[in-house]
Amino acid sequence: MKPNATSNPDLLAGILLVGAAAIAMVLANSPINQIYEGFLNIPVILAMGPLELNKPLLLWVNDGLMAIFFLVVGLEIKREILQGSLSTPQQIVLPGVAAVAGIVAPALVYVFFNGQDELALKGWAIPSATDIAFALGVFSLYGKRLPLSLKLFLLSVAIFDDIGAIIIIALFYSQDLSAISLAIAASGVVGLFLCNRFNVKTLVPYMLIGLVVWVAVLKSGVHATLAGFVLAWFIPLKLKNSYGEPILPKLEHSLHPWVSFLVLPLFAFANAGVNIESITMDALLNSVTLGIALGLFVGKQIGIFGVCWMVVKLGFAKLPDRATWGQFYGVTLLCGIGFTMSLFIGTLAFEEQALSYQTNVKIGVLIGSLLSAVVAILVLNATKAKSHFPISEVRHES
Repeated sequence: MKPNATSNPDLLAGILLVGAAAIAMVLANSPINQIYEGFLNIPVILAMGPLELNKPLLLWVNDGLMAIFFLVVGLEIKREILQGSLSTPQQIVLPGVAAVAGIVAPALVYVFFNGQDELALKGWAIPSATDIAFALGVFSLYGKRLPLSLKLFLLSVAIFDDIGAIIIIALFYSQDLSAISLAIAASGVVGLFLCNRFNVKTLVPYMLIGLVVWVAVLKSGVHATLAGFVLAWFIPLKLKNSYGEPILPKLEHSLHPWVSFLVLPLFAFANAGVNIESITMDALLNSVTLGIALGLFVGKQIGIFGVCWMVVKLGFAKLPDRATWGQFYGVTLLCGIGFTMSLFIGTLAFEEQALSYQTNVKIGVLIGSLLSAVVAILVLNATKAKSHFPISEVRHES
């Protein structure tokens, strides 16, 4: 049965993420902690002839289910760039420079705390990510009191942020590359191109070839989730299926509730569990923890708000329609909620390091994201936005 969205799906998705993370925290600090960890480490094996995929359940979530998340991200990015809110240069400028600043500034904050530790430096990209599900969940608390233009800005920044994260993962978190597997993946990409070129109207060939590409990328040393993003760019945007429905929007709308209400909560459940006993003063003051927490909370807001203020004042872009600087600042704070993507990059950065690194990542991400969310709520409440936006605009938002 397909998951049902309520009248406020963004808020519900945020609540589910918080709930899944809270359950993980409870289990990680309960008498059944070993059962929780043992469950995540259950070996799951898929074999077909000489091909065998043997991974713990945790990695099936991180490498498999998150590939579906990246597929949806890719579909959304393609649609927005070709015919949506990022289809003209004027629409790209402000969120584009905001996203770049939102990646660079947190990374610089992290490097400031970890510049002398070569091992810790591997986590430089962790605070650069924005969790759009959480951010939109908080934004949705304000309903009609905030203009639609701010929501579009937040979505656009997240889209560019995701592109940046994908590039970072491909360039900096791939290792031990296999030429044979990469060749198979490349052959699959050619197959996807031919399906697109010859206007194949059914999704089955795309999905089957996409599965082959995913397995090949998984075996290649490049992170498997990138296969989902690559697949998305070959799904036709305007071509209609036999029922007269555009293929890409149909697939995006079909997968989106599964990602929001199942994939991301499962990821949070599998990765957010932190044993409170590990949250010592040493852990809180650890350079990795501080770099991530302050990168998200300080780096994001200073980088995004500072660059956007300068770009607007210089006349290269305009403040989002009907938004005030106070409201805009509140939204830049929301960009500091890094939960899902930050945890994900953290698992890649310190995949082969001691467990303490992952613990510090989780603590830093939770503190930075929580501070960003709380202060954003305080700032947005202080703006005292009024419910005066046109009915047509509100309907368009939904």
